[in-house]
Amino acid sequence: MTEVLLGIDIGTSSAKGVLAHPDGTVLATAVRPHRTSMPRPGWVEHDAEHDWWQAVVELSHRLLADRPERPAAVCVSGIGPCVLAADEAYRPLRPAILYGVDTRATAEVRELTDRLGTAALLDRAGSLLTSQSAGPKLSWLSRHEPDVWARTRHLLMASSLAVARLTGEYVLDHHSASQCQPMYDLAASRWYEPWCDIVAPGLALPRLAWPGEIVGVTTPGAAAQTGIPAGTPVAAGTIDAWAEALSVGVREPGDTMLMYGTTMFLVQMLARPLTDARLWATRGVTPGSASLAGGTATSGAVTDWWRRITGEDGFDQLVADAAATPPGADGLVTLPYFAGERTPLFDPDARGTILGLTLRHGRGHLYRAALEATAYAVRHHLDAFTEAGAAPGRLVAVGGGVRGGLWTQIVSDVTGRPQELPEQTIGASYGDARLAGEAAGLVEPDAPWARTARVVAPRAEHAEVYDRLYRVYRAAYPATRDLAHELAALQHATS
Repeated sequence: MTEVLLGIDIGTSSAKGVLAHPDGTVLATAVRPHRTSMPRPGWVEHDAEHDWWQAVVELSHRLLADRPERPAAVCVSGIGPCVLAADEAYRPLRPAILYGVDTRATAEVRELTDRLGTAALLDRAGSLLTSQSAGPKLSWLSRHEPDVWARTRHLLMASSLAVARLTGEYVLDHHSASQCQPMYDLAASRWYEPWCDIVAPGLALPRLAWPGEIVGVTTPGAAAQTGIPAGTPVAAGTIDAWAEALSVGVREPGDTMLMYGTTMFLVQMLARPLTDARLWATRGVTPGSASLAGGTATSGAVTDWWRRITGEDGFDQLVADAAATPPGADGLVTLPYFAGERTPLFDPDARGTILGLTLRHGRGHLYRAALEATAYAVRHHLDAFTEAGAAPGRLVAVGGGVRGGLWTQIVSDVTGRPQELPEQTIGASYGDARLAGEAAGLVEPDAPWARTARVVAPRAEHAEVYDRLYRVYRAAYPATRDLAHELAALQHATS
């Protein structure tokens, strides 16, 4: 084969790229780490010029250098929904405001909800307004940084910044737009102008395209910067979790992806749009498709916190300690709300809690309880999906947390559900390469890129203890919510 497909994904802590043949064979991969900035409590930002665009430039050069093949198409995905204010030349005017982990716009969420109404929001936008929504962050920007707002000409995300710099086109994919609540009409698949005028008056919004749609070709200037030949087709791209879902074959109704990462993210494919106040209803990756999603505020972030405070360089010893600890951690339950919680609670002032501590508990118990907390959160989400009328079908596990086996085994034991682990776990960039291939007509939608390496089966002997502790987990949040909010108010005041 002489043609290759280039996929790049801009993540929270790194950018990754892959070069693949249209049959799914991986030719090369590359990773570029970057930093996340938290300049104030509740603020989470990226330097978009350095962390987003320069990542595209560097990874393209590294993947294409000295290769005889010409890329047939390019696709970029990224974290989202994000808010990047850019000028007329697509230059960032301030750091990009990240997705739901950034909670600065809580006042705007309340104000817009009061103005538009929860029923109307669910009916038109598909989801209630939360820290995940891009609309309130635009309102925050216009209120708190009017000088920046006055110079803002473009609303960009990681994928659309790449498209703009590569092609000169101002485009956003339908899925990403559907997370710009309340500006997107979910049923009509278009911007809803009356609410756009409320949230972002005077701002020209990007034209909409489906993620796997060719929206332009690389310009000579972009070719000089990236090494991608001028005239190379560029697909619209999308938000990383949905590109990763596509990469592992999660595209049929009921298919559900569990993404083990800094946060835990769940995406379920639907036959038609379905709304629930506890979850995010969005458009999918393929034309006309829909999905239901949820995401925790922390997951791997909590386990990494444990690693840092114990002074360990890696996770091997902590995992060994946790594996040697009985299921249920000898009666410990952790609420993993160390950065508030997104779905299904939508509570930025929720706080982490450890219940049941005694002097006999050691760090193996605490680390296992942290892993089990994520599993309880997954079960909570699967229950919410089912109660919303979208009972999950097969579960496919992806992300860095699937390595090693203990974490995925705990999740299967807690949920009572098997998980498929794919053979190829490169991530969203692999899904981007596939989207590029489908957009260029080189990959058929039913082409078998995703293969299952193994299945993690739940162990029935642990069901009783986990059922009991899950009930404690579900009761603990409402029992401690008011106290957590009081502590959160104190933390906000002192910081």
